[in-house]
Amino acid sequence: MSAKCDHHGSKKKKQLRQLFGCLTIFVIAVLFIILLVWLILRPTKPVFNLQDATVYQFNVTQPNFLSSTLQITVASRNPNDKIGIYYDKLDVYASYRDQQITLPTVLPQTYQGHKDVNIWSPYIYGNTIPIAPFLAVSLDQEQKSGYVLIHIRINGKLRWKVGTWISGHYHINVNCPAALTFGSKFNGINVGPALKYQIGRDCHTDV
Repeated sequence: MSAKCDHHGSKKKKQLRQLFGCLTIFVIAVLFIILLVWLILRPTKPVFNLQDATVYQFNVTQPNFLSSTLQITVASRNPNDKIGIYYDKLDVYASYRDQQITLPTVLPQTYQGHKDVNIWSPYIYGNTIPIAPFLAVSLDQEQKSGYVLIHIRINGKLRWKVGTWISGHYHINVNCPAALTFGSKFNGINVGPALKYQIGRDCHTDV
């Protein structure tokens, strides 16, 4: 009886090893196919361009507060001819010397088809946003000198779409430099109470 039980136990272990081996081979094959398709298609990250920025308010007040209201126009182009992009979450805000100076504005979720271009024109603003004291001094000095460099940043998540297959989420970080000029150095357009700057500059994108 003992020998017979050992025989059945050994047979069951063998079947389990075979099943595990088949599952392992199947998983490896699926991953290899996905990798092969990925390498063939070679997805290219989207290209963002900051087209213009309209400044309605940009004031430093004592002791170290900044109030600003801007409207920007930013375009995103999908350079892939076989891959679509889902933008599931995108937040846009302005920063000065790596410190966020406006509240984040949420861009609408959208799907971007092959070679398509999407354009957003959100408002970004912040009322009496506290900034570091040394940044307040620097920003005030630069504004009085007529030249301030800020960065428009976009952070969020996207997914790639190939046929019916959709990837998991990937983080995307976009950085767009924007030079604002004031006083005698102003090189934009007066639009009522606002100052409009034509920028037309590609942004740095990490995915």
